[in-house]
Order: sequence, then C-alpha cells, then structure tokens
Amino acid sequence: MKSERLVLGLIWLMMFVAYFDRVNITIAGPAIVKALDLTPSSFGLVLASFTFGYALMQIPGGVLADRFGSRPLLIFALVFWSIFTGLTGFVLSFATLVIVRVLFGVGEGLENGAQFKLIGDHFSSRDRSGANAVFLTALSLGPAFAAPLAGLLVVHTGWRGLFFWFTIPGLLVAALLWFFLPRVAPAAVVMSRAPSGWPAALTTHTTWLAFVAYMCFNVAFWGFIGWMPSYLNATRHIAIAQLGFVASVPYLCGCVGTIALGWLGSTVLVRHRPALVAASYLMAGAALSVAYRADGVGQCVAGLSAASFFLYGGFGPFWAIALDLISAEMRGSFTGLVNLGGQIGGFFAPIVVGAIVTATKSFSGGFVFMSGALLLSALSLLWLELTLNRRARSGVGDEPRLRPA
Repeated sequence: MKSERLVLGLIWLMMFVAYFDRVNITIAGPAIVKALDLTPSSFGLVLASFTFGYALMQIPGGVLADRFGSRPLLIFALVFWSIFTGLTGFVLSFATLVIVRVLFGVGEGLENGAQFKLIGDHFSSRDRSGANAVFLTALSLGPAFAAPLAGLLVVHTGWRGLFFWFTIPGLLVAALLWFFLPRVAPAAVVMSRAPSGWPAALTTHTTWLAFVAYMCFNVAFWGFIGWMPSYLNATRHIAIAQLGFVASVPYLCGCVGTIALGWLGSTVLVRHRPALVAASYLMAGAALSVAYRADGVGQCVAGLSAASFFLYGGFGPFWAIALDLISAEMRGSFTGLVNLGGQIGGFFAPIVVGAIVTATKSFSGGFVFMSGALLLSALSLLWLELTLNRRARSGVGDEPRLRPA
C-alpha cells in the first residue's frame, strides 16, 4: 500500500506540473497574440502544434515504457519538456513559436502510457477508476493553480518571463522521480483473457470504440481548455489581471467531478463505467450550451464550471476501462494508442474553433462544434457498454487478478 501511494503521489505531481505548462500559454494567449500580431486562426494553430507533437509520441512512448520501464522514460520526459517550456519565452515569430510548441508536445507525449502502465501494474481492476481519479485531479488542479499564477506573472514579468519561471517546477519534479520512484513494480494486475499483442488489439472493435470515444471527447476538452480564457476575455470582457482567477473556478469544479465520478466508477457503477462516462459527456454538452447562451458573466462561468465537472469527471472511469481492455504487457502501448485518438481530436479542435471564431466573429459555433463531438463520444461509449455487457453475459473474459510480477 505504501508503494502504491508513493507511485500515485509522484505521477500526480508530474501531471500537475505538466498541466501547469500546458495551460500557461492559454492565459498568456491574449498577450502573445498582441506581441506577435497573430489572428485567432494562427493562435489556434499554435495551440494545435503542441497537440501534434504530443500525439506523435503517444504510441512510441507507450512502447518504450513497456520495453524499458516507466521510470527512466518519465524522468527524461520531464527534463525535455521543461527545457522547451523555457524556450517558449525566447520565440520571436509565429513559425518559431509553432516549432517550440511541437517539441514541447513531444516531451509531454512520452509520459501518458508510462503513467497509466504504473497504475495498471499497481492497482486492481476495481480500484483503477478511483486511482485514476486521484491521479487525474492534477488535470484540473494544475490549471486551477496555474491560471491565477500565470495571470500575475504575465502582468508583472511579461509573457516571456512567465515561461522562464515555469521551467523550474518540472526540473524539481524530475529530481524527485529520480530519487523516489520505485525501479520495479512489486506486482502486476493482469487480465486473463484480454487481447495480447498488436494484431489482437487492432482487430478488436472495443479498441476502436475507445479510440473514437476519446478522440471525440478531446475535441471538446481541448477546445474548452484552449479557448476558455480567450472567450472570457474577448466576449465577457474580463481583464487579463483577473482572467486567471475567474478561469480557475471551472478547473476547481473539474477536480470535484474527477473525484466524484472516479469514486462511482470504483464502487456502485464499477460494472457500468462506459455508461457512466457517456452520461457525463452528455451532461457536459448540455452545460456548454448553457454557458454560451448565458446573459451574464456569473451564469456563463456557472455553465463552464458544470461543463468542467463532467468533462473531467469521465477521466477516472474511462482510463479504468482502457486498462481492462488489454493484457498487462501492452498497457503502455495500448493506452498510448487510445490517447493518440484523443490527441487527433485535440489537434483539430483549436484549429476548427479558431476558424469558426474568425469566420463568424462569435464563439457560439465553437460551442456547438464541441457539444456535437461530445454526443458522438457518448454514443461510442454506449456501444462499448452494450458490447462489454454482452460479453459478460456470455462468459467471455474473467475478472482481473493479482499475481507476482
């Protein structure tokens, strides 16, 4: 138990810093757009450039984690992306900003498969939704803390100074992983009849249902993450100095959602995780509709906060589903594959939303686009729910069990 908590705490801290570094550019976005004379479409390409590099490394990162272990890969990834966080502050043009953000994405793209592999190796199937939920609270708490800090740094040090300062946390966490992350997992949690090997994984339609569901979800998630601060600034006229504090409210609600739905996915709804995540995404789409139809800032932030609760809430049970769909030796590779689908959606989302905003001079079309993607994701998950229930009734697949590594 002590080892499990240590692993969970260290990868939580790593993800916390990762989202510090991912979200800071959205807070600095208005200042960067002005300094480099960017259009909404070109800034959308800047946001997407991170996702391109991030997506590029999903499967290679997972394969490397399965082959060499999570520990060395995670330490290297932290150092690599921290360097490019700092280099973001030196860019002088749109082209150099895109290149640096792609390489920053490459560094962060190495981490996901390795982190989920650690959770799969240390926690049983039933406990993974809760463990994932605790781990993935960093996805909301990172931005919640980063947003006000980044807003203050932009005001007092300029947007370039923001990226210089944000280099430090990643290097410190890399040192912590070097000294404290266990070199060998004490146990592995295996699925006795889960697909094993790439041919089996790629020819199983549950793989592609998870892939499509996460791809469509990330259209909404990265559209939300990437454009929420700019939306609040441009449409709701919230000044940059206050922007970070206002933008942190939905992220804090996202943290509550992560814990609440993660707990449900490990307890009363453990056998209905896909339906739980599907319902969460449908509620998020409805909340986005409330946000863009809102008459005032308070109602808008309330809608965005509800959307954040349900967007983040699905993470814990979703990744528990993914880990149960594959054998132990492919956990890193398979979660990398599913996350690749997510990053394909995340790559196109800022570009499409930016193009819609540029063409219509309004964010309304972007909100509709994100809500539609959530509907498609929910439908994929409901199909997955039906498939897994049918398998359970026919006796295909066994309960996960622990065995020595």
